Amino acid sequence: MTSIINSTVTVGLIQAACETSPEANLKKTEERIAESARAGAQIVCTQELFLTQYFCQSEDAANFRFAEPIPGPTTERLTELARLHGVVVIASLFEKRTPGLYHNTAAIIDADGTLLGIYRKMHIPDDPLYYEKFYFTPGDLGFRAWTTQYGRIGVLICWDQWYPEAARLTALNGAEILFYPTAIGWHPIEKDSEGSRQYRSWELIQRSHAVANGCFVAAPNRIGHEKPVGGEGIEFWGQSFIAAPTGEIVAQAGQEREQLLIATLDRDAIEQARTGWPFLRDRRVDAYSGLTQRFLD
Repeated sequence: MTSIINSTVTVGLIQAACETSPEANLKKTEERIAESARAGAQIVCTQELFLTQYFCQSEDAANFRFAEPIPGPTTERLTELARLHGVVVIASLFEKRTPGLYHNTAAIIDADGTLLGIYRKMHIPDDPLYYEKFYFTPGDLGFRAWTTQYGRIGVLICWDQWYPEAARLTALNGAEILFYPTAIGWHPIEKDSEGSRQYRSWELIQRSHAVANGCFVAAPNRIGHEKPVGGEGIEFWGQSFIAAPTGEIVAQAGQEREQLLIATLDRDAIEQARTGWPFLRDRRVDAYSGLTQRFLD
């Protein structure tokens, strides 16, 4: 396959509400990928676990029925779609590796339909209504980047977005764009008192990764108020965005509506940022051994 590495690349992020039917969600996503391609997108990324509502709001073994192998039925459909439209697809899935071993995984599919590889979420949260440790084994493939037809990309997933180490190692593997498929929102009872602060922190930490690593950051998030087990549920805040290597937001979706967020990114901005702010040059790699420790007593 011949790569088409131009000075620009057009990225599409899918921001959508999830229905209770995985098939309905898959069909919607397939339509959005096709629509993104028609709008000029060359790389399209889904939100986290796009096939289902966010089932991690409870610990329920019945939800393991949503998991599937990779390669599997969903990646088969998406590889064909990627080939048909000539787009790179990043798809966030619930991976069944073997009975009793499951991961929160992103599949990276090149524009010719080749499944380039997978990224397994490394940081697994366990918080009220985010009981992911019940479902997901921490990733064991490390932080990676893939050379696609339209450039070199890295993929991290949701809770990974709070960790500068993850962004740094992915960028050091050559990623020009860090994609963060996401499912994050407010506990409704906290929204009035804490919601604005929580959202600003989420946006700020990812923009800082763009600055610190001199690369683009793209974070698609879902919308909708999901209550699969009753109670207050989670109100997902949407506002998917793309940040430049300067930290500037170059495109952002709204809070409450489904949206395709499409932006054309200039690769020259990466070199300009890394030359002007040579953080990679000035890193003291001889002095960072403490980062491998849980805490320095």
